[in-house]
Amino acid sequence: MLYLDRPAVPWRGRLWSHLISDVSYAELHAFAEALGAPRRGFDRDHYDIPAERFPVAVWLGAQVGDRAAGQLGQ
Repeated sequence: MLYLDRPAVPWRGRLWSHLISDVSYAELHAFAEALGAPRRGFDRDHYDIPAERFPVAVWLGAQVGDRAAGQLGQ
């Protein structure tokens, strides 16, 4: 399953989310490609997703959670 936290990380004048998979990197990369996220957005175990792509990621099936509360990947 794919998980996404709400856009809350400021960077370069935008807010960002983190997209993760609890299944595989293959699932994560395929989803990111479908979302239109560039491969350079991949950082070790997640993709950085800009706030404007958040609704599309949810529409495509990512589950929303809160990383700080430990709700991602559970």
